[in-house]
Amino acid sequence: MNYDCIIVGGGIAGLQAAIQLGRYSSHRVLVIDSGYGRSTLCHQYHNILGFPDGISGEELRRLGRSEATKLGTEFVEGKAVKAAKRDELFDIQVEGGSVYSSKTLLLATGLTDRFPKLDGLQACLGNSVYVCPDCDGYEVQDRSTVVMGAGKAGASMALTLSARTDQLVYVNHERSEVPDELILKLREKGIGYKEAAISEIITGEPGCFEGVRLADGQVVRAERGFLAFGSNHVHSELAEQLGVHLLHNKHIETHPRSKMTNVENVWVAGDLGAHAEQATVAMGEGAMSAIWIHKVLTGMKTKVPQL
Repeated sequence: MNYDCIIVGGGIAGLQAAIQLGRYSSHRVLVIDSGYGRSTLCHQYHNILGFPDGISGEELRRLGRSEATKLGTEFVEGKAVKAAKRDELFDIQVEGGSVYSSKTLLLATGLTDRFPKLDGLQACLGNSVYVCPDCDGYEVQDRSTVVMGAGKAGASMALTLSARTDQLVYVNHERSEVPDELILKLREKGIGYKEAAISEIITGEPGCFEGVRLADGQVVRAERGFLAFGSNHVHSELAEQLGVHLLHNKHIETHPRSKMTNVENVWVAGDLGAHAEQATVAMGEGAMSAIWIHKVLTGMKTKVPQL
């Protein structure tokens, strides 16, 4: 089955692109959605225009999918596992074997944050535990905060957040190495440091973080939590199969105007790209990608800026 554009990823970037393409009323668009991603885990986005009281990732996805569907976008649920170029088409295979083809391809597959499976933690994400200091540093302003992390990544996050609050404790859950210079900086900032595994997330109401219990029984109380374990999984496998150039951290650099990669007619938007990992940035990249995809599909542009 052939499409004008396949969007792999039904999160914030992918849905915004689908809406933009749908509003041209001239393209057959398919979104392949695994149904899981960063936006499915975030219970509250607090920094999106028009939602001063926050909105959950699931609700944003529901609204976006509904709007895109009304505009003619088709959806397939499943995980895309293979990508290949065949003549002038891209073939995308999903688990189960079905193959879909398109003239253009937008990869909005995002990333998965690495954090331990601890009861109660997932319910706190976006409510009282956060991952991005640019998105949600505001939420810990002058509040007692536990940074749960590993090694250098956790120490660096604690130092970043020290501009927001002087009530910080960094728990190095994996007890991985922290460079001596970072340990010194933590001390200089008055940031507590504990090298111990977390055995329990302490919550009041579901989603309301109140601290952690360590393996030795010690309790660290706090109003907010931040995660910084590093080595997040960037879902760049499909891009790599197509010959897209990956950066050392597996993210993908795109042309700043068109969002096209080094491979013609392959675009990237959202957290798969090399950018500030924010929902609002993902929306913008999804829209920009769709605008340039439309230019290609209509022949308005025969040469699109690419890396």
